[in-house]
Amino acid sequence: MKPETHPEYAEIQVTCSCGNKFSTRSTAGRNLGIEVCAQCHPFYTGKQKIVDTAGRVEKFRQKYSM
Repeated sequence: MKPETHPEYAEIQVTCSCGNKFSTRSTAGRNLGIEVCAQCHPFYTGKQKIVDTAGRVEKFRQKYSM
């Protein structure tokens, strides 16, 4: 590989709006501020809500006896 072709891959600090901080590597070269991380995202925390649009979820549950 050519030595000057690739961008610098530096370690950065990522800060979530919930206060969680972790380090990773990136070519951005600056610290990142994010809104949602694995510590506060509803999918990973188990607090995910099912949005029932026009009763479709209920129809599915009744159809398949869930």
